[in-house]
Formats: sequence, structure tokens, C-alpha cells
Amino acid sequence: MKALRILGYFFGALIAFMTIAVITALWVYRDIPAEVLEAKYAGPASRFLNVAGVRIHYHDEGEGPAVLLLHANFSNLIGWNPWVDALKDSYRVVRMDFTSHGLTGPDPTGDYSQERTLALVEKFIDAMDLGRFSIAGTSMGGTMAIHYTHKYPERIDSLILLSPGSLEGKKRKSGSRGEVPDIAYLLKYIMPRALPEFMLRGGYGDPDKLTEEQIDRWYDMWMREGQREAQLDRLKQYKPGDIDQIIRELERPVLLLWGEANTTAKFEQAGEFQHLLESVESLKFISYPGVGHMAVQEDGKTSGRDVRTFLDQRRAAAADNAAVAPVE
Repeated sequence: MKALRILGYFFGALIAFMTIAVITALWVYRDIPAEVLEAKYAGPASRFLNVAGVRIHYHDEGEGPAVLLLHANFSNLIGWNPWVDALKDSYRVVRMDFTSHGLTGPDPTGDYSQERTLALVEKFIDAMDLGRFSIAGTSMGGTMAIHYTHKYPERIDSLILLSPGSLEGKKRKSGSRGEVPDIAYLLKYIMPRALPEFMLRGGYGDPDKLTEEQIDRWYDMWMREGQREAQLDRLKQYKPGDIDQIIRELERPVLLLWGEANTTAKFEQAGEFQHLLESVESLKFISYPGVGHMAVQEDGKTSGRDVRTFLDQRRAAAADNAAVAPVE
């Protein structure tokens, strides 16, 4: 009997300990309300626009020919700061947070498919009245930029792709790595800061350039209420489609940028991309030694300068063509 009482005390204590541990974990990893994040991260340029039932967070800065920037998966529009600084004195630079990202947050429809994401981008562009513009994207944002340019070539002046990741996404979905196991949804409840730190470090050619501020920002954005479930749903719903053929049919001028130390969208894919871009009006390729997938954060000054040079040259060529055009 004494032994049974001891076992009873032991299991009672174990259950109490586990209950306390779970409650503590849920408290430590509790969601951050949207209004708290907005108070912390919405800057003077932050605006919100209702697009097809989604409250889209965006920035619209500068004047001149418009440039739209589309961020990577897991990221947010703040990551574009180096490029905005390089462009906004002569260009109208617009950037947005995708659903399941940043201050936009979850889509009330629960639809994170490529088709829904592209439709939201289209409606956002229409609402912003960008006219004919250049579109730039990295990773997932590059894939969206490719799809939009393919669908609306008449609206696009030039396409800028930074390690677009489209081919990597296709390869991941074709194998088991592209699937999202149900156990991953535990991240809804327990989300250690070490996870975004691990992902960010893997995206840098030189991890020593990663700052605590960037890790904190990624972690905070992921901790937004509903954000982690939404992001997992996005990964689960992703279907690349026939991206090879879409890239082959692109015609607008392209600036292709790639970090040579990229282990996410591996540098070898840059050659495959150049081969697929066989029908574009012009193609300029620039690679960055020692730079990984997070190229804007790792060396945004250099890549931003290259983008500025490319856009300035496009602008000068258009002005020269207009000057020599015959008067009817």
C-alpha cells in the first residue's frame, strides 16, 4: 500500500509538473496582438489598404517611375530598406506585406494558394495606380513577379529578380521535403526564437552579418496572432505549376541577381534561369561572391546600387528613344 501511495504521489507530482510546464510554455510563447506589432513596427510610411477582404500593409515612397518590391517567404517589407534608400530619391518605390507575413497577417479566407496570392497582388497594383512600372522580387516574391509579368507584360517596364527561388520551390514540392507534416502545427503553440535565427543564419553567406535586431523582428512577426498557422497553411497549399514554361515565355527586360553563397536557391540555378530566359528583350546578370539568399540584408548597398544603375539606364534609353522618335 505504501508503494502504491508513493507511486500515486510520484505520478501526481509528474502530472502537476507537466501541467505547469505546458502552461508556462503557452505563456512564454503566447501570440503578440496585431496592434502591439503595429505600434512597434509601423513606421511613418506605413499605410493599410483593404484589398479583397484583406488589410494589406504597404509603403509608398518617393516620386518618379514606379517600382514594386515583393519580399521573400517568411520575411516582410522592412527587409527592402536598403533598396528603398537607393531608389526613392528618383523613383516611386512601393512595397507590400504578403498575407501570412508582416503587418498584413492572416488572410480571412484561409486561402494562401499561388492563385489567391497573385490575385491580391493584382488588385493591390490596380488600387495603387502604378501605371507602367518595374517589378522586383526575391524568393517567393520573385515567383509572384514572374507570374505577374507573364500575365501582364504590357504593364511592366522591366523585371528584377533576386535569387527568385522559383525552381527551388518546384524541386521541393516534387519530393517529400515540400510537404508539411501535421506535427509542424505545434509551432502554433510553441515557437522558439532559435527557429527564425536558424533560418536566417542559413540565409547568410557570412552569418556574422546577421543582427539581433533582424532576428527579433522576424520572431515578433511570426508571433503575431494566427501568423504561424497561416504560414504553415501557405507552405501546405503551394503548387508551383509549369514555372519553366512561364519563364521561357517572358519577354520584358530582366535584371537577374544572385548570391554565389546561396544555399536556399542554390547558385547553380542561376545558370538554369538564364537558359530559360531565352525570349526576353534583354538580360543582365550580376552575381555576388560570398553572399547568401538574404542578399538585400547582407549586402543591400551593393545590390541596391546595381538595381539603381539598371533602372537609370532603362530610363535614359527611353528618354533617348523618345527624343529621336519621328514627329507625325
